[in-house]
Formats: sequence, C-alpha cells, structure tokens
Amino acid sequence: MNKIILEQGIAEFEFNNTKTAEEIKKILPIKGIVNRWGDEIYFEIPLKIKEKENTKQIMEVGDIAYWIEGNCFCIFFGKTPLSRDNKPVAADLVNVFGKIKGDIAILKKSEDGEEIKIE
Repeated sequence: MNKIILEQGIAEFEFNNTKTAEEIKKILPIKGIVNRWGDEIYFEIPLKIKEKENTKQIMEVGDIAYWIEGNCFCIFFGKTPLSRDNKPVAADLVNVFGKIKGDIAILKKSEDGEEIKIE
C-alpha cells in the first residue's frame, strides 16, 4: 500500500491501472507543500504528463488525480469551492490515477504550507 504522509499522520492509497499511475510510481518518493482548495490538497510534482487519460472533473471522495496544467498531485477528500453537493469538483479536468483506502480524517486536518510526502 502506498502512503500519504502528513504531520498529522498517514493515509494509505492504491494506484489504478493507468499510464499516469505508472509515471508517478517512477518518481516516488516525492515531497511537496500542501495547498488547500476546500477539501482538496494539491502540490506541484517534478513530472510533466501531457496525455489526458481517465479524465474527469466531478470527483468522488478519495480520488487521487494529476492536474496536467499545473503538474500537480491532487487529493480529493470533500467539497471544493465548485461543489454543488457533497462531491468534490476539480478546477479543471484531471487524470484520475488512484484512490484513498480507509479514513480520510487525517487529510481534513492538513493545512496550507505543511510538508506532504508520497511513498
């Protein structure tokens, strides 16, 4: 199982079977700085993927995706500013490449500016 490590604890996730997931696996472990947009964490990673794959904008809680325009790792765990109901809505189309397994409470406690690590 892969890990999202924050100051408050660890959330586990699984990759799906996509090219985006395979490219991200190659650069692990990665570190970044948390940016919050509602109940989404995003941060820039050292990877440029141009191919749209498994894209969507209306997400499910727990989806993990790559934002092509910002070269960002995105974690959706609740409402975002574009949400009309309880589903997270990304600011743009994103490539979905994984899913949180288990409790998302740790993610809700994250704050802008803290370090995040993906293993």
